[in-house]
Amino acid sequence: MYSPANLSLFRSPENLYSPSGFMDYWIAGFLVLTAGVLLLSWLWFRLTNSKTRNEDKQEESEKKKGMIPKGSLGWPVIGETLTFIACGYSSRPVSFMDKRKSLYGKVFKTNIIGTPIIISTDAEVNKVVLQNHGNTFVPAYPKSITELLGENSILSINGAHQKRLHTLISAFLRSPHLKERITRDIEASVALTLASWSQLPLVHVQDEIKKMTFEILVKLLMSISPGDDLDILKLEFQEFIKGLICIPIKFPGTRLYKSLKAKERLIKIVKKVVEERQEATTESTNCPANDAVDVLLRDVNDGGCSDKQSHPLDFVSGKIVEMMIPGEETMPTAMTLAVKFLSDNPVALAKLVEENMEMKRRKLESGKEYDWSDYMSLSFTQNVINETLRMANIINGVWRKALKDVEIKGWCVLASFISVHMDEDIYENPYQFDPWRWDRINGTTNSNICFTPFGGGQRLCPGLELSKLEISIFLHQLVTRFSWTAEKDEIVSFPTVKMKRRLPIRVTPVERTSPISVEDH
Repeated sequence: MYSPANLSLFRSPENLYSPSGFMDYWIAGFLVLTAGVLLLSWLWFRLTNSKTRNEDKQEESEKKKGMIPKGSLGWPVIGETLTFIACGYSSRPVSFMDKRKSLYGKVFKTNIIGTPIIISTDAEVNKVVLQNHGNTFVPAYPKSITELLGENSILSINGAHQKRLHTLISAFLRSPHLKERITRDIEASVALTLASWSQLPLVHVQDEIKKMTFEILVKLLMSISPGDDLDILKLEFQEFIKGLICIPIKFPGTRLYKSLKAKERLIKIVKKVVEERQEATTESTNCPANDAVDVLLRDVNDGGCSDKQSHPLDFVSGKIVEMMIPGEETMPTAMTLAVKFLSDNPVALAKLVEENMEMKRRKLESGKEYDWSDYMSLSFTQNVINETLRMANIINGVWRKALKDVEIKGWCVLASFISVHMDEDIYENPYQFDPWRWDRINGTTNSNICFTPFGGGQRLCPGLELSKLEISIFLHQLVTRFSWTAEKDEIVSFPTVKMKRRLPIRVTPVERTSPISVEDH
């Protein structure tokens, strides 16, 4: 039973405005506020003490085990994640690394995305991490990625299984048969995409390029042409990759749960293609492989790289889905940022147009088609691509776990590429877009150590040459057929690198007969 004194807190509205009613509410409010302040103060005290005790215990434990880099693990559970994310949304995402590098040195410990890790911003250390793969370091990605992709994903597998799969895909992507065909396919896709731009009052480069590169990617992996099947595949894939960086909770309604369901639907679509191809593969094993499905199916049928825990067709379907991930993010981002950087640097753009117009004239005079080597021979174009990849930092690092006692046994290690790419001790004026720097470097900087946009070691991206070809073809057709003006936009670096407004531009078709001047853009 409530006493009369207790019931005063539940007075009717009209009694609130009486002197006694007002006083009761004021006293109650004051007591609640005081209790709240005391509770928050207690929580703050516990958290700060907990943070200090945890770090003291961690340091004491580390002293017993051996040398561990200095650093801070931040708050309990969340670590330094909030600061890391805030820097990702700023104009200098590398500032998170820079601040800690100045405090603790080039290798330091922290806690981000719920994982205590050691971050290396040192090129030499990164080389050790990349080159010692499988012996000392193994893949160790955030929980959301491993939950979504599974323990046997391309990112996670190790040893002979990974090496065989990497060799198969690399050999396919470098085959003369594919090089000739894929060059024609990319040229056709780029030409069709750019033709549609001239009909649009405003082109959002990021969106348009994503459509184009996804079509090229899916055709390369499983020979699906534009149509309803491709549209459905794209929708499911977009839902799937949203869960790569998220809170690793699998309850219905959560981001990870939705992405896992999308993956199931995606696998079902891909498996249908794989099953149809399996029936045809037995009849055409002597023909060159047309796509990645052919490559994997033939190897599986020969008793090759399929893992023993899944059905061969499930294995192939899963690997095809996983191979879609790097191509979906890396290529459109690199192309979009190339347009962004060139828009902001008319001198570099003029030089790019000059080089590409010269090759176009030579081809028109000879009457010969372009081939892979023509595009790769454009030296300034390759400089533009390298500088874009250096500044874009689409893959900002790789996650590994130390297996052996290298002073950091058991810890996850993030080899930070972005820190090396933006290191002023390696690259002069690192925040300046300067394609000419690659002529000046000319072997003075060890590219295997200081320039790693495609990773390195046994996990060097097998599609790096194909990626550069695709960007080269896009830039060649863009600058020889169009001029454009870009609206102001900003780069956002978290959770992935992208343009804040999707890079809106207005394009104008042109018939170039000579190189442009700086004033043309």
